[in-house]
Amino acid sequence: MLEDALVTCPACWETIELSLDLSAGSQTYAEDCPVCCQPMTVRLRVEDDGGFAVEVEAESG
Repeated sequence: MLEDALVTCPACWETIELSLDLSAGSQTYAEDCPVCCQPMTVRLRVEDDGGFAVEVEAESG
């Protein structure tokens, strides 16, 4: 099940849309910002009731 979420890129501060695959459950992964191409860490938490929360932060490294 795909859900779209609006987040703010931690590098360029632009609002971007992420497509999240809730069927894969909670996960942490890296994704590049489609605006500035900087990597960010995406943390997705999927709840038992189908709700979800997403956080993004600058990729450390």
